[in-house]
Amino acid sequence: MTNRPRASLGRVLDDLGDTLLELVHGDADQSAEIGGVVIHDPVDEPVLPQHALVLGVGLQDPQEVAHLLQGLGHHNAAALVVRSPITSDELITKAVEDSGVALLGLTRGASWDQLAVLLRSVLAEGDVGVAEPETLGGMPSGDLFALANAAAALLDAPVTIEDRSSRVLAFSGRQDEADEARVETVLGRQVPQRYSRLLNELGIFRELYRTDQPVQVPPLPHASGAFTIPRVAVAVRAGDEILGSIWVVVRTPLTEERTQALCDAAKLVALHMLRIRAGADVQRRLRADLVSTALEGGAGAREALDRLGLADQPVVVLALSTPQPTDLSDAGLATERQRLADAFAMHLGAVHPRSAAALVGDVAYGLIPVQPDRHDGEENAVRIAKDFLERIGDRVTATIGVGPVVRENSHLPHARAGADRALRVLRTARGPHRVARLADVHVESLLLELRDLIEARGDQPTGPIARLIAYDREHNSNLVETLRAWLDAFGDVIAAAGSVYVHPNTFRYRLRRLAEVGDLNLDDPEARFAAMLQLRVLPPPRKQ
Repeated sequence: MTNRPRASLGRVLDDLGDTLLELVHGDADQSAEIGGVVIHDPVDEPVLPQHALVLGVGLQDPQEVAHLLQGLGHHNAAALVVRSPITSDELITKAVEDSGVALLGLTRGASWDQLAVLLRSVLAEGDVGVAEPETLGGMPSGDLFALANAAAALLDAPVTIEDRSSRVLAFSGRQDEADEARVETVLGRQVPQRYSRLLNELGIFRELYRTDQPVQVPPLPHASGAFTIPRVAVAVRAGDEILGSIWVVVRTPLTEERTQALCDAAKLVALHMLRIRAGADVQRRLRADLVSTALEGGAGAREALDRLGLADQPVVVLALSTPQPTDLSDAGLATERQRLADAFAMHLGAVHPRSAAALVGDVAYGLIPVQPDRHDGEENAVRIAKDFLERIGDRVTATIGVGPVVRENSHLPHARAGADRALRVLRTARGPHRVARLADVHVESLLLELRDLIEARGDQPTGPIARLIAYDREHNSNLVETLRAWLDAFGDVIAAAGSVYVHPNTFRYRLRRLAEVGDLNLDDPEARFAAMLQLRVLPPPRKQ
């Protein structure tokens, strides 16, 4: 265990050191709390919270590292993390001394995404709505890393706390005393599939989840031909619900006293895991209320933006939505939407620490601050949105509408409306685009609104279009389809005929026929525009 301040740099090194991070240069005993985790972008000017922990993804050159350290010093950053090994260089040493920014090394094999998630887990308060940090069993509420370290001290062995899917939620120090399988598990934050499969075949999980006593886990074969060190595992449960498990690397069987200590630790971990889950739900609801209030405007919008840290600065709004799957229940659909919204919030938080995102209804809204002197806020938001959709892949067919940048907070409802309008066009269209600004789809949005107005009034097609629809219905002909193809092809008969798979001469005959039946002058631009507009906003019903 450690008595360092919970969100300090020293606390991060206590929890993640030895396994993931090492202090290369600088002072680990800084008293200031870390204000956030930010991924360095060499293209955009950094916008950092106070005492930020900056992840220098891809940085290797000593001059680049030294230059960034100097810049981060002006922003009051706490530390910079780069990939180990780090070349010893006087430039870097001097930059650390001059800037006051510590330099940390990320061990090889660990991914940046995993580090970002772990850092946010360590730095998270895990508490909502109380003035002082809450404790459970003498531990800060929700601090699974402190629990893992306490259990490791009692059991004199390295410990991991895992969820039902064998994902590592927290781990203790001294993991270097374990075997390669444990190190691989901690670095990947997930038990490797080959070990999970072996444990399942041996019936370990079945035994683990049906008893409240520790289960002995025999050595498992390793890829190198050796065997893992034996484990002892105990389920973490709340009543009949299995929350996860605690895994201890032991070279000799646990004594009776340590077995009891492990059982007691499981009960305490269960309380903390329930507190984390409850706190996350409360935080989600609170953030959703704040985001919703800010987007609606009104008397409470200013206070909501203050609490979100977005008051008095330009903001761009993103609206994310997914098609409604037919194979999911209402509960499954809500869970899937919340999972996507959480991923969206994490992505925006990695890009900009002061962004805010929440699920409001069936749409996840993101608010990204824009620097006052920048004029590419919308374009940058589009890049962020496309990057997110590329990361989640094609598993979820999500779309994102981007509203205009608003420089006064009172105009946020206008920004939300713009994002919603762009999103609606994307959801209605069948094209390949998954991200759009309102400026990109403004005309399509106006057509949809015109269609809404016509449907609300109950208007029906009139003039030539009405006559053509009636003729097609009575004679089972294709005059409306012919007119639509000709207008879409800008009068190119060859192209239009190809689109409806008829001979050009047949198409010309149909064109003359529709002009006669509909009393439509195809040489009149006003008549062509009126026909095209009606076909866009009043699509005729499909023939039975």
